[in-house]
Amino acid sequence: MASAPPTIQDFSLDLAPLETHAFGHRSLTWWGIVAFFLIEGTAFALAIAAYFFLMDKDSAWPPPPFAPPDLLAGTLFTILILLSEIPNTLVKWAAEAYDLPRVRRLLVFIGLIGAVLMVLRAFEFNSLNVLWHQNAYGSVVWMLLVLHTTHILTDWIDTLVLAALMFTPHGTEGRRFVDCSENAVYWRFVWLLWLPIYVLIYWLPRLVN
Repeated sequence: MASAPPTIQDFSLDLAPLETHAFGHRSLTWWGIVAFFLIEGTAFALAIAAYFFLMDKDSAWPPPPFAPPDLLAGTLFTILILLSEIPNTLVKWAAEAYDLPRVRRLLVFIGLIGAVLMVLRAFEFNSLNVLWHQNAYGSVVWMLLVLHTTHILTDWIDTLVLAALMFTPHGTEGRRFVDCSENAVYWRFVWLLWLPIYVLIYWLPRLVN
């Protein structure tokens, strides 16, 4: 006697045990951040291209009587933002290990680093030796610094919000650990972008003159 043909129930699976979140390329958040990198990276590339275009039009850079920016604030900022990758990597590892106490401590620490960076950035604006409206050099230098500051500020606020969430019952949700991990990836984008901008603003004017 022939058996009955299989029904759709025979092929059904219980998906309840499956995770509702994932890290890395399996996460929609990760793909969103990658798309954001492409968009914002293009904006920075255009800003840097504008810098070189304007520099090529001037016989001196910066044009007299303006002097290159003072090095102290920008260099201190650069050292600190590079060192920030240490706790940034640690919080990524802790998030992917679901180590809630460690994630909480590291997010608070990174939030404090962000506050110090914002203070140093204020001193940077004050040490540029030119205002945005005084000439093309001033405009493009301020544009680069403001553009990067926007990304610093965005990630700092995101970090503070995540830190607050991790101290609430929401902090035990798996997707919050994914958010912490992807936030760490975004921070790498921010400090890596700063390196060529630091060279353009602080060192290139000293090298070409």
